[in-house]
Amino acid sequence: MTSSTNAPHTPPHAQSPTQPQSKARSANASAGLRNLHQLIQLRWIAVVGQLLTIEATYYSLGMPLPLQAMLSIVAGMVVFNVLSLLRWRTRRSVHDVELFIALLVDVGALTAQLYLSGGIGNPFVFLYLLQIAVGAMLLRGGYIWSIVVVASACVMLLSQHSQPLPLATNVHDGWASPYVLGLLVCFMLNAILVVIFITRISHNLRRRDARLAAVRQRAAEEEHIVRMGLLASGAAHELGTPLATLAVILGDWKRVPALASDATLQEDIAEMEAQVKRCKTIVSGILLSAGETRGELSSQTTVRQFLDTLVQDWRTTRSVQEFVYDNLIEDDSPMVADVTLEQMVFNVLDNARDASPHWVSLQAQRDADALRIVVTDRGPGFTTDVLTHLGTPYQSTKGRPGGGLGLFLSMNVARTLGGSVVAHNRPGGGAEVTITLSLPAITLQATAPEDHGH
Repeated sequence: MTSSTNAPHTPPHAQSPTQPQSKARSANASAGLRNLHQLIQLRWIAVVGQLLTIEATYYSLGMPLPLQAMLSIVAGMVVFNVLSLLRWRTRRSVHDVELFIALLVDVGALTAQLYLSGGIGNPFVFLYLLQIAVGAMLLRGGYIWSIVVVASACVMLLSQHSQPLPLATNVHDGWASPYVLGLLVCFMLNAILVVIFITRISHNLRRRDARLAAVRQRAAEEEHIVRMGLLASGAAHELGTPLATLAVILGDWKRVPALASDATLQEDIAEMEAQVKRCKTIVSGILLSAGETRGELSSQTTVRQFLDTLVQDWRTTRSVQEFVYDNLIEDDSPMVADVTLEQMVFNVLDNARDASPHWVSLQAQRDADALRIVVTDRGPGFTTDVLTHLGTPYQSTKGRPGGGLGLFLSMNVARTLGGSVVAHNRPGGGAEVTITLSLPAITLQATAPEDHGH
């Protein structure tokens, strides 16, 4: 049996076709929420900055300002930001149009404040560049250029219409000029906020892109596994008929008088029948894993007995110098023997035997509602690259085409059964793979007495 035998039973067959698209939408929604939160934080900074600027200009410099109107604008920004915060806490998807409207509100508030305080002659007019930079990072397509057009139109409007502010633009006075000080503060604000928030937004977008890339990669891997499953299922159907024919022919040969008298031929026929039976078992396992059946009934057993039988079958069909088996399960539970679960453990054992043909160990124990199967070997261990990309197909140290599928398929089967597969290198050498399965997912629930035996 190869590691690809049970591919069809892995999660791709259990997933709906729209699941990759759903994961992609989830990645976009998460990035949108984080970006909306960045805008909320930026708006709180703008509120505090405007209050400090109004205080310094009106009270410290004694410049006449329409204080009530300007504070009303600040209050409006606070109300809008509280509503935005409540929207953010709903955790629903944030679309580009919402971010665009939020930026328009910020541009409108800045325009209103500049209109009341000198228009284009106010040194803080360059804060429009911050709004454009944030919009360029958050928005796409026409929304970006819409922000540019709106901001440019506001600057043009302020160049013609604004309430005067007695602020001389004498840049030759250096720091003694309030206009120069305003320019310096505006420049520092732009620089600091651009670095902080653009960096955060870029990080959010990179995380979104990474999640989308992972979703696409996973979808491609699952599509490949589905195709493998279809191929294996088709091959199993095709092999079923010739195997049945061989079984009939061998049964007839055993009853032929000329052959029945030859003990050597009878031994050969018996061995051939055993191998044909094993081939039929493998074919049945493929079809069962693909969600089909050839008529063989599942057998009821217990967790402890299932593991004992599994280990016995593996030792019979594989060669290893020393195999250590410890079944530490004391509180046994009934279950139905599952070919896919058996193949999953076989895959891990086969990998251990390939890495360490002289010694392999399997220990099984029950931990509350979890079954823990630990497979250990004394081989060279996993490379750093394999451990980093654990569970990714074609990550293998065997150096052959198709290598690395065994552990990938085992991890997918374990995930389907509510468990996990974890691998690490042992300090003294060798590797250890731990399979953890949820017992409620693999054991039989208690049934009424009349249902026993079904």
